[in-house]
Amino acid sequence: MRGSEDEALKLRLKKMIIEECEKEDIEPEDVADDVELFSEASGLELDSLDALQISMGLQNQFNTRLGDSKEFRRVVTTINDLADYLQPE
Repeated sequence: MRGSEDEALKLRLKKMIIEECEKEDIEPEDVADDVELFSEASGLELDSLDALQISMGLQNQFNTRLGDSKEFRRVVTTINDLADYLQPE
């Protein structure tokens, strides 16, 4: 099953992002699966420090290390894309 089809994985990713970025006023269900996470439309108001926190969260919780900022921008776009990266099939 691809990550974008795995609701449990997507919920876990949303919770990780909210916790790592200290966005306690946002609930996981408020984060759409197909909206750019670093866009205004996401409602998360993420910045470069949040990107670092997300990268560390991926490493700690999913044992996934993203090599550099270019790879991070390619992988961490939407919840669906991130889930597919972590769980391709």
